[in-house]
Amino acid sequence: MGNFDVTAYLSRLGVPAGPPSVDALRALHAAHIERVPYEALEIALGRVTPLAPEASLARILRGRGGYCYHLNGAFSELLRALGYQATRHLSGVQGEAADLPNLNRSHLGLTVTGLPDDPETTWFVDVGLGDGLLYPVPLRFGEFSQGSYTYRLRASDVVPGGWRFDHDPAGSFVGMDFASGAAELPDFAERHRYLSTSPESGFVRVCVVQSLDSRGVDTLRALTLSRSGDVEKKEVLESPSEWWTALADVFGIPGAAFTDEERERLWHLVLGQHEAHLAGAAESEVVPSA
Repeated sequence: MGNFDVTAYLSRLGVPAGPPSVDALRALHAAHIERVPYEALEIALGRVTPLAPEASLARILRGRGGYCYHLNGAFSELLRALGYQATRHLSGVQGEAADLPNLNRSHLGLTVTGLPDDPETTWFVDVGLGDGLLYPVPLRFGEFSQGSYTYRLRASDVVPGGWRFDHDPAGSFVGMDFASGAAELPDFAERHRYLSTSPESGFVRVCVVQSLDSRGVDTLRALTLSRSGDVEKKEVLESPSEWWTALADVFGIPGAAFTDEERERLWHLVLGQHEAHLAGAAESEVVPSA
């Protein structure tokens, strides 16, 4: 297991060690969603992060998070260390309705099987979908609700023998397809580099942080902090102190996890992204003359 510190990971989640069970899996999943944010701040800083679970965990233990490869990668390693049968899957996210469903490896899916108290059920598990699952669910066709969202699981139209997760229409993406076969972290390396470096990558274009709870979801896009679900609100954070306070208070990411130089770089980056968004919005409102 190398430097994969299971005890420290469980302490970060606030969950005691215990044998595999449905209730224990549910508790681990919910704690991860609540305490470990979905974020790609390393990409904003121009860095391609390692996919090794040990590296992802080291960042999580510093109060940080990650995106799917890091979160599901580290979580699946934790589950395996605790005796769960966790399987990683090739997956692809459909971000917008104009996009096509796909299996482009932009997401790392996860399932768990063989729980002693429910050995026949395969569980759909995912702590890396941003505003996706709160809790694991049985992998079977049908609709289910969690928090303020209603989801659906069905057969994939693009992956033979695979699955489709349809997000709530109010969610931040349309859906996700995943293959039934097993995958490992090196299978995602090429796509991870693309998502970390390409100007076409959404992670490169806009700095986004998300945190989901049983009542709704908080999202920070550049300077815009929004809450949806139990309440609907949106505000623009107009100073570095407001931005870093929100990162700490809303998402649990401490400013101390970054150097002064990194903090300055991130602020100027999100400020530039916000100004570019305003300029684009203003340009789209211009009515051409006859």
